[in-house]
Amino acid sequence: MQQLETMGWTKEGKIARVVFNRPTILNAMNNLAAKEINSIADAIAKEDDVRVVVLTGTGRSFSTGIDLKQLATGQIEFEYFTRWERALRIFETMEKVTICGIREYCLGGGLQLALACDIRFAADNAVMGLPAIKEGLIPGLGTFRLSQYVGLGRAKRLILSGENVNAQEAYTMGLIDYMVPLAEFEPRLEQIVQQYAKLCSVATVKAKTLTNLSFTLDFDSFLKKYIELQNIACASEDHFEALRAYIEKREPVFS
Repeated sequence: MQQLETMGWTKEGKIARVVFNRPTILNAMNNLAAKEINSIADAIAKEDDVRVVVLTGTGRSFSTGIDLKQLATGQIEFEYFTRWERALRIFETMEKVTICGIREYCLGGGLQLALACDIRFAADNAVMGLPAIKEGLIPGLGTFRLSQYVGLGRAKRLILSGENVNAQEAYTMGLIDYMVPLAEFEPRLEQIVQQYAKLCSVATVKAKTLTNLSFTLDFDSFLKKYIELQNIACASEDHFEALRAYIEKREPVFS
């Protein structure tokens, strides 16, 4: 639907696909990429009929994060950081299931983006890390999100050392949700995408919203929000479709 200079996106029914397209430099991100990912995030967020968003990279890697060559020569604007975080927050909070498909390198801003997604699907050759400390930088809001997935101790280890971990270790610590052989990456990723697309209802996206609040709200506030969102789910056509499907002994087809 839209092909930009550093990335593009398409829409196929309920599924939107974002593909980074700087393969010769392992999909490293420059100033323009930070602008373009915001443009794409804004556009997809407005697509009400899209239920699942898939983010992948062209070539052998997902993304190595900020373009170090441009960073070293003073070409990266400070606004890059605020733009990047804005886009990540849109993907994190949009009422759609976001799935990150990772091959080989997923570093720095690439891993920060993966942490902002709902599901991290990786090939067994994945290499993941937040090396910003080696560049004299803070690894963005990876400092906020990482501990929620791997615990405070492991998060401090990865953030303060800047070291990388392989796919097996990432899977063991909960940094990735699915790990498959590299040779099976594309068909297995598509299988997972279709699985989530099939299951994604109003209740699913409201459950995402609620789960995102689980570390920030106190119990009473969380309960109040749950009742509010459950009321929306109960009144949705998707819920009535699920009830009809149960009575008719078939799988529901959500809108």
